[in-house]
Parts: sequence; structure tokens; C-alpha cells
Amino acid sequence: MLDEEILKQLEAADVERAKAYANDLERGLKIVRTYPQGVTIFGSARLPQDNKYCKKARELGQLLAQNGHAVITGGGPGIMEAANQGAFEYGGRSIGLNITLKHEQYPNPYLTDTMQFQYFFARKVMLAMSAKVYVMFPGGLGTMDELSEIIILMQEGKMPKMPVFLYGKSFWRPLDKFYQTKMLPLGLVSKNDLKIYEITDSLEEIVNAANKIGHPPIKTNYYDGFSSASGMRQLSDEEKLIK
Repeated sequence: MLDEEILKQLEAADVERAKAYANDLERGLKIVRTYPQGVTIFGSARLPQDNKYCKKARELGQLLAQNGHAVITGGGPGIMEAANQGAFEYGGRSIGLNITLKHEQYPNPYLTDTMQFQYFFARKVMLAMSAKVYVMFPGGLGTMDELSEIIILMQEGKMPKMPVFLYGKSFWRPLDKFYQTKMLPLGLVSKNDLKIYEITDSLEEIVNAANKIGHPPIKTNYYDGFSSASGMRQLSDEEKLIK
């Protein structure tokens, strides 16, 4: 009853805003079902293509495509463009879930599939739901936000626990040290929280993790049947047959 009363009191602007949020999510959910879950790669939009991390992101995109995995990014420049380029040049599925910003963000030219979002939160939901493996290359505040959200959702059992790789030991170790020496002693995080991610300099380790999970059929999703209470996910009848 209380919810109904609150809904009646919503201003027209709030209703329109809610519809716009729902539209972003609905369109995103539809496009996610058109390709098999792949590997979502996060990282800075500001790094030039001759940067060492961009070169590695491009190499990773190619390796993933060679092994039949879709490469998903935010669709912009920098690390995103490099990863998409690697997959695109090999002839793989190269997905870009883009967003309009005042600076830096524009669709890169190496996308086989793309969607333009209005809202950050809807875009982040789709970048998460698209993937069976997550890779964080060096980035700024946006990348830190995406990393923190994925870790806390896995920590709280709000999404399936999937491999999370932080690529570039020299870049990520100081952050890990901060977690270990500042947050952990105060009880702000637990030891298990810090096991959710793995810091690596090995592209092969990332590809092997994706290979181990395999290739889920199009239109299926690891979120389907997921129970936040148990932190587990029930297999669909189709997936049981595949197993």
C-alpha cells in the first residue's frame, strides 16, 4: 500500500526519468542476448595506442578472438579501442557499449556491435552481464568505479563470482597494498574479499580462464537463475544438457 501511495505522488519529471532509465536497461538487455557472454575489458580512455598497456590490450583482444570469445568494452578510445581492434582485426566479435560524454568518449572504429547509453549505471550493468571474465587494465576514476562495483556485487552475492583480473602488476600492486595494509586491519574488507581478484602480467592466464568456462550459448546468461541468497546459480535445462 505504501508503495502505491508513493507512486501516486511522483512528479511528472520523475516518471519521465524512470522511463528513460528503464529504456536504457531494456535496450541493453536485448543486445546482451544477441551474442554469447565473453570477456569484458575495462581501462582508461586517455591512453594513446602506442602505450604499452594499449599494445597488450590489443594483443589480448586478438588472443580472445582466436579462442572464440567475444570481446566487450565500453566502446571508446584508449584501452577499449585497443582491445576492440585486436578482436576486430582477427575477425572476432567486438562489442562496444558506449556512452555520450563531454570529452574523451566516442565510438571507436573497431566494433562489430555497438549500443549508445545515456546513463552510466545502465551501461555498467550491461558490461557486467555481458561477461564471464572481467579484465581491468590501468585506468582512472571510471575504471576504479567499475572495479569496486564488480567486487562489491560479488562480495555481497548480488552477481555470480567470475574471474576478475587486474592486468599490470606494477600498476595494481600499490592499490592491493592499500587494501591489505589500511583496509584489512580495520576490518573494512575481509581476506576473502581480496581473493575475488587476481593481479597478473599474463595474457595467457586470462585466456585460459575464459577457455575453462567455455562458450555459453547465445541467449543464455550466467545471471539466469542466479540466487543472491545462496551466491549460486542454477543451470538451465539447456545448459544441463550441454554439461
